[in-house]
Amino acid sequence: MGAQLSKQVERQKQVANEKKVLEELEQSCVCDYPGSDYHPVDRKNWMSGLNPDKVYINRIVWPGTHNSATNKIGIKMITRPFAQCQSLSIYEQLVCGARLLDIRVQKNRKICHGILTTYSIDVVINDIKKFISETVSEIIILEIRTEVGHNDPPEFEKYLEEQLEEYLIHQDDNVFHKTIAEVLPKRIICLWKPSRSYGPPSGSLFWNANYLYGDWINTDLPATKFESNLRHLSQQLPVSYRRYFYRVGNTVTPRADNPVLCVKPVTNRIRRYARLFLRQCVLLDIVDLLQIFSTDFIDEDFVDACIGLTWARVEGKL
Repeated sequence: MGAQLSKQVERQKQVANEKKVLEELEQSCVCDYPGSDYHPVDRKNWMSGLNPDKVYINRIVWPGTHNSATNKIGIKMITRPFAQCQSLSIYEQLVCGARLLDIRVQKNRKICHGILTTYSIDVVINDIKKFISETVSEIIILEIRTEVGHNDPPEFEKYLEEQLEEYLIHQDDNVFHKTIAEVLPKRIICLWKPSRSYGPPSGSLFWNANYLYGDWINTDLPATKFESNLRHLSQQLPVSYRRYFYRVGNTVTPRADNPVLCVKPVTNRIRRYARLFLRQCVLLDIVDLLQIFSTDFIDEDFVDACIGLTWARVEGKL
């Protein structure tokens, strides 16, 4: 027992030291960057506001949400804090400005995060359809995957086709070099990632796992994750050469060897440093490599930071 307690005390010291590293970096890095003060008039329609004729798909900095459909997961005040990564519904996230959704399903088509479940995928689809019906030029990257350790929902690809076919942007490498206006009226890039069966073939309505990459390290240490994100991003191809989307996750996750197991207090260790990360990308001259930036508990400031960089690219300021 004494050894375990000593380990936990040491772990908390490590977390505190890593938070101090980021605080000191923030104090030393106060410079603004192109787009840092940009605020869209209407986050619900921010792509429309940037001129769809000028915005290329591969030049967008996509604000994304991690474990997007977990706002009502588990049992409130009991199991929910251990798995909830968003407080807003899917519709509310889209209205706020999120444009990449990370959806996890299990065999019965319910959304899940690990062993905890929530509402059916139908709720997600209906929220997306509602948002699309109220906007005209907003493109969504919809990533749907079978959660690790679960079986694929039967005939799920057929279900998605029935629900979304009229909105789907077909799998096509040329899409990356098209403007938003050139892919309209189609609105959704849907990546389907089954765990036990083959993913969508080339030319499908759906995009497969090869079109979305990220370097995920499972840690609750904020500076470790921050530095890992910078390092892995710096190793990517420029967006003009990519035929895939690359995601950076501004998140840290609870670990079983740490006494803090609820998601929110852990991920809050890094959430506030999203703009610091963007400043570092500019200073290190790797900001042009950034494409998808995702977070837990998305808010308007995070969205504005991503949109600001997209605006700077469109205006030729980056």
